[in-house]
Amino acid sequence: MVRRPPRARPRFAAHVRRRVTALIGPSGCGKSTFLRILNRMHEMVPSAAMAGQVLLESEDIYDPHRKLTEARRQIGMVFQKPNPFPAMSIYDNVVAGLKLTGQRASRGVMDEIVEECLVRAGLWREVRDRLREPGGALSGGQQQRLCIARSLAIRLRVLLMDEPCSALDPTSTRVIEETIAELVQDVTIVIVTHNMQLAARVSQQAVFFLAEANQPGRVVEYGPTPAMFGSPRDPRTADYVRGRFG
Repeated sequence: MVRRPPRARPRFAAHVRRRVTALIGPSGCGKSTFLRILNRMHEMVPSAAMAGQVLLESEDIYDPHRKLTEARRQIGMVFQKPNPFPAMSIYDNVVAGLKLTGQRASRGVMDEIVEECLVRAGLWREVRDRLREPGGALSGGQQQRLCIARSLAIRLRVLLMDEPCSALDPTSTRVIEETIAELVQDVTIVIVTHNMQLAARVSQQAVFFLAEANQPGRVVEYGPTPAMFGSPRDPRTADYVRGRFG
């Protein structure tokens, strides 16, 4: 069952443009559910319900006149487990989103897009000589970066990342963190993570979720990451970031 999320606030959306916002909190408090609401993925769950608005540049992505495909073209998603199309080549994985959204381009333009996106995802040097090999043959960390490149190809404005490093080794995690630091110059990023050190390193804003006494999860506190980790206003936030529970 998908829990009803807190109402989205326009002032929250305004503060996170071209920044990394980390959603933190213990398991089951609604972080991933909230993340999926931000690009309408919860609509794939028949029992899902939602109230309020999700504003992107002052426009509600849930406006009845807006198409689902339009929201997905602007707000991309990278999941906990890398999900490249395993039988497709690395090249075809990157341009898959363009084809699925009906965007056409010449072969030369496609080549430029593939190189640009793989460079931005920190993967180009590792795969430039084997673009026709299957995407499923890459390592876990490389597959995750391939999924990032695939999202970037459609020129999205927001990238959602659900525990993107939880299944990766420390070296791959470091590369993903470096990629995030590069991407945030052009793309707004919202990331769910249980790793407090990672959240402190990569994010400028943090949001603490908590579910108490069998109640749906809700936002307890949000603000600049240094303040959230150094001097949180709510004692529950302090207890969580200092490892007293969760």
